Amino acid sequence: MASKLRLAIVGAGLIGKRHIQHVLAEPETALAAIVDPSDAARALADELGVRWFAQLTDMTANDAPDGVIIATPNQLHMAHGLEAISAGLPALIEKPVADDIESAERLVQAGEAAHVPILIGHHRRHNPLLRRAKEIIDSGQLGRVSVIHAMFWLFKPDDYFNVAWRTQPGAGPVFLNLIHDIDNLRFLFGDIIAVQARESHKIRGYEVEDTSVILLEFASGTLATVSVCDTVVAPWSWEMTSGENPAYPHEKQPSIFVGGTHASLTLPGLELWRNADLRSWEKPFEKSRIPIAPADPLAIQISHFCQVIRGTEQPLCSAREGLETLRVIEAVKRAAASGQQIRLNPNSTVQRDRP
Repeated sequence: MASKLRLAIVGAGLIGKRHIQHVLAEPETALAAIVDPSDAARALADELGVRWFAQLTDMTANDAPDGVIIATPNQLHMAHGLEAISAGLPALIEKPVADDIESAERLVQAGEAAHVPILIGHHRRHNPLLRRAKEIIDSGQLGRVSVIHAMFWLFKPDDYFNVAWRTQPGAGPVFLNLIHDIDNLRFLFGDIIAVQARESHKIRGYEVEDTSVILLEFASGTLATVSVCDTVVAPWSWEMTSGENPAYPHEKQPSIFVGGTHASLTLPGLELWRNADLRSWEKPFEKSRIPIAPADPLAIQISHFCQVIRGTEQPLCSAREGLETLRVIEAVKRAAASGQQIRLNPNSTVQRDRP
């Protein structure tokens, strides 16, 4: 049996602690160290009996592990990613890949030039629900996918905004939450080539948006509408409907609707709708639910990271994939601010249409 891979966690906040638990539970991994300058992180390292370092460079200079999981604030992702690349350490970086396109491009280029694998923590790609949905769509069972609707509707309580940065630009549901849903859609349906959007902040009145309505065009010609709002009491979001995170109530409701010329599919419930015989609005429907065994995508992601380190798998969500998802999010914000359609060229900079 291959020896356990030694993984270090950089950033011991909420998501960092979840990664620590999964590293401890994964048979292929051992927790090598916690890197975080806070006293709480040092106390946690002592409790777990692992080494503690204030800075990533302190660890790499003393005892480099086999890989690192970077779960620091967004604005530190590029710096910590570059430090990992410089040390030749494969890295799993929490989403987003960076907090702006220029930083993300720099990180992607550095990793590819050094041949150091960088994974981005769009963990939903590892969810068996999403993997099975992709199999169904790719198999042609739906026919040609014509239209998609995705929803992120929920209510963030007032005390959520007691943290000052959550009321500032860049901290709204588009950047913090929609990025997951956009990555879901890119994983299922491919490149997005054009974006239109409107947003509002009239409910709470903060600088950050609380509502956004978005139109997406895919390279395939498929069109999608996406609505995002964190001021409504509602269950229609991946958080509430997938059962993926035990912190949220699990409601068996759809949050993504996929319409095809031969059948339609709802997610995450994997309900398939089709006509029994002739396709027609006058004919009755057959509804079937496709069974799937649930599993924690964060745990699967750790296992996948191990295989990438060992060289037996390619990253399911590479740094470049993370960059392309970030491009769409930036395009959404630019479209809402300008009132114009934003066109995207995959693997290049964002282009804006003339009025």
